[in-house]
Amino acid sequence: MKAVVVGAQGPAVTEAPMPAPKPTEVLVKVHACGLNRADLAVAAGHRHGTVGGAGTIVGMEWAGVVVECGAQVPTGLKAGDRVMGSGGSAFAEYTVADFGRVTRIPSASMSFEQAATLPVALQTMHDAVITHGQLARGGSVLIQGASSGVGLMAMQIARHCGAAVIVGSSTDAGRRARLTEFGATLAIDSRDPAWVAQVLEATGGRGVDLIVDQVSGGVANQNMQATRVLGRIVNVGRLGGMKDEFDFDLHALRRISYIGVTFRTRSLEEVREINSRMQADLGPAIASGQLNLPIDKVFKLDEALAALAHMKQNKHFGKVILSVAA
Repeated sequence: MKAVVVGAQGPAVTEAPMPAPKPTEVLVKVHACGLNRADLAVAAGHRHGTVGGAGTIVGMEWAGVVVECGAQVPTGLKAGDRVMGSGGSAFAEYTVADFGRVTRIPSASMSFEQAATLPVALQTMHDAVITHGQLARGGSVLIQGASSGVGLMAMQIARHCGAAVIVGSSTDAGRRARLTEFGATLAIDSRDPAWVAQVLEATGGRGVDLIVDQVSGGVANQNMQATRVLGRIVNVGRLGGMKDEFDFDLHALRRISYIGVTFRTRSLEEVREINSRMQADLGPAIASGQLNLPIDKVFKLDEALAALAHMKQNKHFGKVILSVAA
């Protein structure tokens, strides 16, 4: 089969062995794949959790059709089902994934390209906003890095939960102007020294109940200034830097719950639970199209290197997609 494989000279579209499903896995004929920032690191030869290095097939989310189910896969999944899911080795004509990471595409009208935008964003942000963030109806939330695919999904989930104040940040003026389309009641530039004051004004001086932070680095202390006493900060990403100054006294004074999350150290059972909770809470909203992501650009599998280069430029809005010929 054709796949995007990491080699000594970097990633290349080449032939790779067909995968075979283990007892708890499904084999899927891939029709479309979604690109994620972690794919850039893996394609460059770095490790991402347990994945990476020479011989690795790049990619972590896909949509396609079930070809075969392992002997221990629950009877709810069968050959011929249109599905979407997450897992390694996605940028290929065929992939395998644990059944717990696989979700049926909920609508016949949803294309494979649309479905491939959803798995990582839904799982990541349901876990951050609802499970760990405990966002309640009428609450307030700030999404740092809101113009990314997962950021756009976070705002939509917050709107679905009935949040009253939804703040989204982007350092790009054009992308910032579009955040209201996806639920933002206030859009801020995290490079603007006045952004904390803007958030406090929007929340009556109190601060937001929850920050979902994909930036970290230099905004850590400002985040705490913008969070209410007994609020929560869920650290999802570190696009602004892995390390920076942290005001421990401010953290203590505001009694903030600071929670770090990643899929890299989660067990298979934990990931199954995350996907199951997401489907239970958001399934109808996904099926109705209430939760969706814009597609920035579609590339063919043979154009995977161009797709990765496009994403690396960081000028896209929404998801970059690989279309795999049926």
